Amino acid sequence: MNESNKKFKIVTLGCRTNQYESQAYQDQLETLGYVPAQEGEHADVCIVNTCTVTESADSSSRHEIRQLARNHPESKLVVTGCFAERQPEAVAALEGVSHVVPNRKKEDLLSIVLPDTELPEFSVKRFEAHTRAFIKVQDGCNSFCTYCIIPYVRGRSRSRTIDDIVKEVETLIANGFKEVVLTGINIGDFDGNRTEGESPHCLADLVRAVDKVPGLKRLRISSIDPDEVDENLLDAVINGKYTSPSMHIVLQSGSNVILKRMNRKYTRQIFLNTVDCLRNAHPDFTFTTDVIVGFPGETDIDFEETLSVIRQVKFAKVHMFPYSERPRTRAALMPNKVPHDIIKERKNSVMRLAEQVAFELREQCVGRTMTILTEGKDHAHGGRIGGHTDNFLMVWIPEGNYQTNELVDVELIANTPEGLIGRPIT
Repeated sequence: MNESNKKFKIVTLGCRTNQYESQAYQDQLETLGYVPAQEGEHADVCIVNTCTVTESADSSSRHEIRQLARNHPESKLVVTGCFAERQPEAVAALEGVSHVVPNRKKEDLLSIVLPDTELPEFSVKRFEAHTRAFIKVQDGCNSFCTYCIIPYVRGRSRSRTIDDIVKEVETLIANGFKEVVLTGINIGDFDGNRTEGESPHCLADLVRAVDKVPGLKRLRISSIDPDEVDENLLDAVINGKYTSPSMHIVLQSGSNVILKRMNRKYTRQIFLNTVDCLRNAHPDFTFTTDVIVGFPGETDIDFEETLSVIRQVKFAKVHMFPYSERPRTRAALMPNKVPHDIIKERKNSVMRLAEQVAFELREQCVGRTMTILTEGKDHAHGGRIGGHTDNFLMVWIPEGNYQTNELVDVELIANTPEGLIGRPIT
């Protein structure tokens, strides 16, 4: 079937797992001959991959659906993702929506929309406009944190096989990617989709397998809980040839009282011990994290305990989320809701402190020589080009003759609120 004259538009909200899935749709459509619709062009197929992690995500999902319906009135408008999973009837009733695809059928989305078409496999060969590739290794979650709707809309944890993941990584590297990020809904649950009688697999086994792929230059783990960084995983990360000394370890709160109410499986002490273990093994190890402010019952003392962890760890980046009540979750029924004005105040406090500690962390690196992987140009500042060090610090260098996706050795000569300033070593 020749679809060379047809166009598509994909809008992605939310997590890196959604980004992976949307890229797989794009790869499938382009293999069929579809091309991305440019601004003002009509798209024959529109896909919205939605998110429902917060009320704001719900609102953004509805907005994107309505905008595509208005701008592409004759298209096949397909909605999938967690918002569509949670409210399928409401999404189906939105004007212009032709298909609502549940999460469990995401990999079959295009076979539902284009039923008479022979489709390529659902996998990723590249990441459009990215120099790092996200690899979905796991989906679903068994944790049922009291604030989180995701287990209800993504289902129970399930993993891909290590062989399938390694094959996909090999394809991405063959297509020019140097950096790979292992991602999932709850990546610590990874078990390699083992069959009965097969030896157990774990995330450490996957890290070691991917680390051996020829041509790989950097390997990252996207997000993990601190109690899931055991000695085996620590060994795989610290002793890997291409594993990066940086990890996104989820905090959510620095208060043990709030962590227990959230049904998190770790304590403040476990979080800090995990950070210490990694930093003791590699002094340059850095961390990013997630924080929720305004959880029901959060007192000023609880909040201060969160701030004290941020000060102590000095995160490279903090992703801050004001608590958002989600229907069907236990937290929605909890008393002592925090007023919105206090949530807003705490949100601003976290953001200010996060910027301060990230600046202090970068300041320690001024005068050193490190390697960055170039990612994109900043035309607002004279066309400089930016990239991250292996421990995920942002660095800007003069554009010169550099392109994106290049490894460049730089001397770090200054620090700014936007990141470090580097001088390329030629």
